[in-house]
Amino acid sequence: MPLPAGALPRAVAVLSFSVLLSARGAAQRRPAHSNLSANCWSRLHPVNMFNSYNVKFHHSKALTSPYPGSHIERSHVPEDKVGWLTEWKDYNPVEYTAESVLAGPSWADPQINDGFSPKFNERDGEVERKSLNGLYVVENGRPRNPAGRTGLTGRGLLGRWGPNHAADPVVTRWKRDGSGNKVAHPGTGKNILQFVAIKRRDCGEWAIPGGMVDPGEKISATLKREFEEEALNSLQKSPEEKAKLEKQLQKLFSQEHFVVYRGYVDDPRNTDNAWMETEAVNYHDETGETMDNLPLEAGDDAGVVKWVDISEKLELYASHSYFIKLVTEKRGAHWSEDPGSECHE
Repeated sequence: MPLPAGALPRAVAVLSFSVLLSARGAAQRRPAHSNLSANCWSRLHPVNMFNSYNVKFHHSKALTSPYPGSHIERSHVPEDKVGWLTEWKDYNPVEYTAESVLAGPSWADPQINDGFSPKFNERDGEVERKSLNGLYVVENGRPRNPAGRTGLTGRGLLGRWGPNHAADPVVTRWKRDGSGNKVAHPGTGKNILQFVAIKRRDCGEWAIPGGMVDPGEKISATLKREFEEEALNSLQKSPEEKAKLEKQLQKLFSQEHFVVYRGYVDDPRNTDNAWMETEAVNYHDETGETMDNLPLEAGDDAGVVKWVDISEKLELYASHSYFIKLVTEKRGAHWSEDPGSECHE
């Protein structure tokens, strides 16, 4: 059921790189590529960190111009007017939906003013329109971005009105030397983790090899499928080769794993009416034996794929660096040479 425009969703607090956090109720700014703080707010279980009473937020990448794949400039949104609770009568966002979306592909909704009436905040047939962050407001028939204004209405490059659900498999292993021993960082003494990264064809940025959840598809299936397509080029494999890949990957994807993050993503494609959400899951190859037998090969949306050493110096697409940081904390791996950015019990 849609929320009235004036109502406040129960769980709209969203974590991204640009976070206003307070351990004691007073908000304290953290810049976009911050190492966060000794408070180590990410120690809170990331799946359940959406408490609007002690976490405030604002997005930053969702305010950038030009809009990806276009020359469209967003209306400027001052930092103090991002939140919907701040009244702004003169707000005049630019309307934009890409031609590729308006062409009506199977992954995109029709325009709402064409008589299309989706069921927001619930499962709509095979399409999941519930947000991972709780209820969102629907105003004048359109869903409203729970993280605030973006300077752009419509859907941009996103197919769905409201949440567009993705899945990001974070596949990791320990960095090892020629003798098979784990390699520790000389500064921190902590072992170095590596993850499978792809270079996106659309923007050239390095990222986790994830993708969109198909209608009716389970998240677990999306995670495995996207990794196969983007990091192992399964779409170009013969049925025999694909079956062999499936068998090898089954061991990795069926073992114990942990959900790194579930929720809103600060993505440059987001608009006032359409936004990205993801479930990022870490699959760790402790011995390295499983992934050593799987040759990485870029496919689908990936231009390049390789193992990348994890550290705070990584600059990744959207909120992916934040997801990677959470994995290092969980695994007790190296992240930063700055002791203030590490968690301490």
